[in-house]
Amino acid sequence: MTLTKLEQAVPALKEYTKHMPEDIRSRCTVRIHKAGSIIHQKNMELEHFGIVAMGENRVINEFENGSVYMIEGNRAIDFIGEVTILAGMRHTSVTIEALTDNVVAYISRKDAERWLACDQNILGLAARHTAFKLYRSSYDNGAKLFYPPSYLLLDYLVRFGREKGMESECPPKSLTVTCTRQMLQEEIGVGVKTLNRAVRQLKEEGFFELLKGKITFNREQYKRALLWLEEAKDK
Repeated sequence: MTLTKLEQAVPALKEYTKHMPEDIRSRCTVRIHKAGSIIHQKNMELEHFGIVAMGENRVINEFENGSVYMIEGNRAIDFIGEVTILAGMRHTSVTIEALTDNVVAYISRKDAERWLACDQNILGLAARHTAFKLYRSSYDNGAKLFYPPSYLLLDYLVRFGREKGMESECPPKSLTVTCTRQMLQEEIGVGVKTLNRAVRQLKEEGFFELLKGKITFNREQYKRALLWLEEAKDK
């Protein structure tokens, strides 16, 4: 697939590429990262800058002891490598894993640095994306240190429910969290034993059911979780 065909498939991408120099455009390549694959690895030298036109991914930090910490999840349209380039660093600071198939338009780092230097539009978009991620991270910073596991799990479920339309005019009858327990523990930042205890406790308290091991909740349970979180914040 060419960049032009990708723009036709994703018209919103044109807002990002409308001032891309023609010689850089001619060298742009499009790649598909399959769900579950690694888009880029922590501590690798960044050679390419990418614009994610389709798909969802998650940003994780891996440590030498084998622990994995999930920093954030992102949806298209997004960037690959913008933080490393804007920071003037050579190596990536995080690992990015595709949650769904990701379609990414790539240019070399050299081309990206030149493009960012001459095009205020793409520089502004990249800076805004970076600032938004920092804002989101700063807003929630410390929660995983000071709130108990039950709060963190219910907070995740409420955010999941809101994202999936539980507060819409026609909410789904129920929702099921399909991610694995490992991904869930990385998302909320607790150990697997602690997570399992929280799941058992909250299930017994009626906040959700387990369907083939997956957390499933309806709108009434969603509202109960919302109320519980609001009361917990006031304590």
